[in-house]
Amino acid sequence: MPEPPPSAIPANADWGSDLDPQWYYAPIPPRPSAKSLALAVLLFSLTLCTCLVAGTQFAVAYSRNEAVSIDELLRAFTLFYKDPAGLLTGLPFAATLLGILLAHELGHFFACRYHHLHASYPFFIPFPNLAGTFGAFILIRSPMRTNRALFDVGASGPIVGFVFAIPALVYGVMHAKLVPGLANPAHAELIYGTPLLLRLLEAAFHRGTSPDALLLPPIGRAAWVALFVTSLNLVPVAQLDGGHILRSLNVRAHRALSLALPVGLIALGWLHFWDGWYIWGALLLVMRFLRIPPVYDPASLDAKRRFVALLALAIFLLCFMPSPISIPPSSP
Repeated sequence: MPEPPPSAIPANADWGSDLDPQWYYAPIPPRPSAKSLALAVLLFSLTLCTCLVAGTQFAVAYSRNEAVSIDELLRAFTLFYKDPAGLLTGLPFAATLLGILLAHELGHFFACRYHHLHASYPFFIPFPNLAGTFGAFILIRSPMRTNRALFDVGASGPIVGFVFAIPALVYGVMHAKLVPGLANPAHAELIYGTPLLLRLLEAAFHRGTSPDALLLPPIGRAAWVALFVTSLNLVPVAQLDGGHILRSLNVRAHRALSLALPVGLIALGWLHFWDGWYIWGALLLVMRFLRIPPVYDPASLDAKRRFVALLALAIFLLCFMPSPISIPPSSP
């Protein structure tokens, strides 16, 4: 016979006291379903393929002292039927990026398990762009019962992913090439921005050299993509990771910034920093008006978690780029 469901939460429950765990820890399956696992494996395999294509492009561009080659990206897709072994040159990029993204999502996943929240396996999003993916996500099918759970789930992913990205970025900076004119709009197909963390590392390992003239190898470029994804996730808006963190700290600030920051990002696009901010800002504005389930225990976070919140803010500042990608105008 199955066990009866836990008792309903009493209307007069005192969340500040030691409650019976059955009131707020609903039973969850020991693991996600087999269908969820099969879908996760399929999406990961497809994303591995698209990331191998992107990595092959970066490897060839690096050997030619170029940041990117659109022609090489298109040619790399033909290797699937012409020369599949040729895609192995993209493995360093693909393995690095997928490893960091997986660490990020597993941070969320295990935080959910710790707080007895029902979550899916990580789902990757394959896409034939320069990175080979639009990132990954997990589905959380349980309500956030406490502020502590909301904070831990939101902060765990970006912090774990950032820790995994640092060694790859350090390796990339140490093996970067000095290519004068790399960011010259007259010659470059695409110019990558430089986050604060990368500038600090380049100042430490390449003193007296302009960061714009350093060409990262594929492993370093994978770390750059991971930092960019981390910065997008840590924007303190709606139900992004940064939004979870801010909401657990201050609901009013979360509500206000969920409207103000998307407008600010759209303004960055209007000021020609990056056209992608129009899309990201619009998506965040839509998310602002979606219903957010309530947190049953709004108790304030402890001092340790508040310190981790400052750490998450520092990571955001180290990773954020107002102009992550710029496309120079075509030469006459």
